[in-house]
Parts: sequence; structure tokens; C-alpha cells
Amino acid sequence: MNNLYLQGKQLMIGERPIQIISGAIHYFRVVPEYWRDRLQKLKACGFNTVETYVPWNFHEPDEGQFVFEGMANIEQFIEIAGDLGLYVIVRPSPYICAEWEFGGLPAWLLADPGMRLRCHHKAFLNKVDDYYDVLIPRLTPLLSTNGGPIIAMQIENEYGSYGNDKAYLAYLKQALIQRGVNVLLFTSDGPDDFMLQGGMVPEVWATANFGSRPAEAFEKLSDYQPDQPLMCMEYWNGWFDHWGKEHHTRDAADVANVLDEMLSADASVNFYMFHGGTNFGFYNGANFHSKYEPTVTSYDYDVLVSECGDITEKFHAVRKVIAKYADPGPLELPEPIAKRSYGTVNMTGHAQLFASLDKLSSPVQSTCPEPMEQLGQNYGFILYSTRLTGPRAESKLNLQEVRDRALIFVDGVYKGVIERWNKDREVAFSVPPEGAVVSILVENMGRINYGPYLKDPKGITEGVRFGQQFLYDWTIHTLPLNNLSKLSYRLFDETQNNQPAFYAGEFSIDEPADTFLNMKGWTKGVAYINGFNLGRYWEIGPQETLYVPGPLLRKGKNELILFELHGCVSPKVLLQDYPVLSTRSENDEKS
Repeated sequence: MNNLYLQGKQLMIGERPIQIISGAIHYFRVVPEYWRDRLQKLKACGFNTVETYVPWNFHEPDEGQFVFEGMANIEQFIEIAGDLGLYVIVRPSPYICAEWEFGGLPAWLLADPGMRLRCHHKAFLNKVDDYYDVLIPRLTPLLSTNGGPIIAMQIENEYGSYGNDKAYLAYLKQALIQRGVNVLLFTSDGPDDFMLQGGMVPEVWATANFGSRPAEAFEKLSDYQPDQPLMCMEYWNGWFDHWGKEHHTRDAADVANVLDEMLSADASVNFYMFHGGTNFGFYNGANFHSKYEPTVTSYDYDVLVSECGDITEKFHAVRKVIAKYADPGPLELPEPIAKRSYGTVNMTGHAQLFASLDKLSSPVQSTCPEPMEQLGQNYGFILYSTRLTGPRAESKLNLQEVRDRALIFVDGVYKGVIERWNKDREVAFSVPPEGAVVSILVENMGRINYGPYLKDPKGITEGVRFGQQFLYDWTIHTLPLNNLSKLSYRLFDETQNNQPAFYAGEFSIDEPADTFLNMKGWTKGVAYINGFNLGRYWEIGPQETLYVPGPLLRKGKNELILFELHGCVSPKVLLQDYPVLSTRSENDEKS
């Protein structure tokens, strides 16, 4: 049997020693039609294992409503890996981080104001149990102990970076064992004392996560686990991007040298990432260190295989190192995936948001401006409106806690934006004698996925004041924007270009291929192709294009819809055959 186990300082598969060379590919960031392509490239690079997280919110988007089809078909992804002769490591923690919305936790947990996350809190553990009762039976037939490719599974994720609740970790361990998980269990934490002390579980193999200085990291891991094999469970060979910051890159030679150092120490390794993929829809996460920073749509990560599946310089550099320690076999790559430039798409249809509310949402009356989760909403936008009596002198509108970006309108006229991360932005106005309607359109830019501020309800969470007076009696429209089929469009009117609106256009193609939506000239919003949410765009960069996988297109007519918040230079977009992930230079991306 191909079961993974520890024998002293050696990892064993059956009767033979193994050095795991693994790479992370997240099935939930890749369209299913490309799973085999990405896994074939992993194998062609000389890797013997693929690793993936399992995001709870992707599989249980609404409580009790489970999804395991399409991009959520984890079983098919694992089966393809097994068919290709790859082992599989699964990380099914309730929490995954992964720069994924809320670290994989479902937003509906926050509907309970008393919910405590990632600890031995009964209400939380009950929800985990309900989820595991559905998820784990789908995975157990795929365990190596049952003839499948899964050789190891993780308990929680980098828990020592967050807490020290050993009863919680022990509960999760038993939750897996009681449901039939009998493969090797492990934890992964940063190589610091407090992280390892908080995250390790008795009689469970501990691994470490880092991007450099492996000798130092492994020495620290050995202090706590002296007689067991070494493994870097997350080798950060690239990095993710935040809106408004530079696109991250890392030198291929440096990546190769660090790998060489690990393999020469007889350590195993899992590249985080091998292929990053895309934060489609509203699934990007966010970080909060000194301030809130949302993650971009692309999860290219500057790794061995790019967001659109291209082989990079790192791929070849890493393969050369692997060849020093194991035979990677012949370089047998799948046929390159075609990329096409489909030219300009004229966005002729136009539907203003405020005129379309009845097609998108039913109003809710509320004394206070409640956050999204209290209204059963997970993602997207939420609109709060109230009437102010007049006259009133000019005063500041205070959103005591907005999460995350609010557009302010008075009688339908845009007055400015208030952003969670930018305390210098203020909006002030006066009210005429006849009074005025104040509307606040709030965008959920992604829940925090890491650190102490994980509990991150969205919308307006602490009330609204005009000057010193709190405002009550609100009309609320939830706008998850997950169904735009009822919208009615008119011809584009230039005079209405400064209002939040939906822009629609059609284009015809003879053959579907990968393409890239160039958003230059647009300000900020969300793009949909044939009803599929491609993700967010924003002129502040660094990302300027959105990846459109060919399987999302169809021969003949295709529909593109943009929900634009601030207006555009011209109502047209370009579908080109190369990505632009850095605002520094388009030529950099072409090369």
C-alpha cells in the first residue's frame, strides 16, 4: 500500500523512502477544464505530489447548502491527479488563509454576533461538524489507505500565528479520525517559538512554512521535533499583490538556490504556489497590518506556472535542481493553450444602478444600518438610504466603521468616497430646507484572511452620524450581484457616465481561446463574462487586465457586463492576447 508514514527522520511510502516534492494548485482558482493541464505541468517539472487547500465558504456558501460541482468538484481534481500518478496532500481546515475571502470561513458565521472563531467554542465547532459530515465522506474513498492518492491531511492552518487553544486543535484532530481519516496528519506553522508552541498537536507531524533561510527554519523546527523528517509545507517562491501596490516578483535563481539547500538537507518541500490561478468573483481576501489592504483579482503569485498557465523561467530553474536529486523524466508538456486577441468590445447597453434596484433587490426597512451578514448577504455591495430634514448647515458625514469602501450620494448626486483604509477622506455637505435623501453604497472589498482582525463583518457596522447626530430609519438594498439577468439596458448616455451603472456589450468569436480584458480607461468595478464573475478591476493597479479562460467563452455571441462605480473614459474595452499585471510596463508582461 502507498501509505505515507514516518520512520525516524525518514518519510516512507510503503517500503521505500520518499522525498516529497510537492506544489500547490488550488482547484477553486482554476476552471475545471484546465485542471489536467496544470497538473500535467506539475508532473513534467519533476514533482511527485500536488497540494490543495479546501475553502469552506466555496463548498457551503449558504448554511446547509453544499456545492461540489464545477469548480467545486474537489473529488474530480484529486482523481485527475491520481490518474497522472501524483500523490495528493489535502488541507481541509475550517480556516485556510490563502489570501482567500475570510480565510475560507463562510460569511454566514458572522450572522451570529456572539460567534467565536478558531477556538473551542461550541457554536463554531457545531458548524464545523456539520461541514465535515458532508466534506470528509467525499474524501475518505480517495485516501491512500483506500487505494486513492491522498497521502496526508492537515489539522487547521498556521494556527500558532493566531492562537494557542490546544483543546480546539485536539477536537479537529478527532473530527478527522472519527470520520475515517487514517492517513498521516500534520500541522504547519512559521518557524518561530510562539508559532510552533501554539500550533503543534501531540503525536501529529509538524511542518514549517517559510520562503528563505531554510537551515535556520529547519533548526528551529528540529528544536521542537528532533527525531522526525523535515518539510517546508509552504515554500513561498513568489508572493501575492494588494491593490495600489507594486506587483511582486522574485528572482528564479534565488528560488532555485533555496530549493537546492532544502533538498540537499534531505527535506521535503511543497511550493506555495506552483500555479496560483485567479480570485474569481468576490473571493479575494484582504490583510490588516497597519491598515486594511485588499488583495487583487489575479493570484498569479509570480511562480512556476503563470495565472494563465504559461511556463515561466522559475519552472525550468526548479526542474534543473530537482534533476540533481531525482529523475524528473522527459519534459512532456501538454499542448500550449491558445490565446487570442478579439479586439474592441463596444459597451452599448447602459443601466443605472439606482434605476435598477427593483430588478436586483427587495428593500428592507431598518432602524439602524445593519451589516450585510445580519441581512443574509455574503458578498458584493449594499445600499443604505435615509432622509434628512432641512435646512442644515454643512456638516461631515461620519461612518463610524465602514467596511470597506462607501460612495456617498445626496439626492442622487455623487459627493465623494469614504474608505476604511484612508482616514483622510471625508465627505461634507449641507441640506436644503426641503430636506434630502442620503444614499451610501458600500462595497465589500474582501474579508480579512489572516491575523487578529479576522472577524470582519461588512457594510456599515457602527452607525452613521451627520455632524454629531446619529441617523436612523434606513432603507437597505442588499446587492450580492449574483444574478444580473433581470436588468434592462438603454443606449449609453454620456451625461449619466458618472453614476454607478451596468454596461453591457456583445462580441462574436469563431473559436474560444484564452484572452485578457484590458480595463484601461475604466475606474473601478466588477466584470462578468457570460454570467461568470471574473472579479474586480481598479485603475490604481497594479493589475490592469482580467484573465478570461477560454472555457468561459462560446463560439458565436458572448456577453460582457461591467458594473462600473465611477464612469469611464469611453464605453469600450479591449480583449487582448497577453496579461498586464504590473502598471510599470506592458512590455514587461509581453516578455
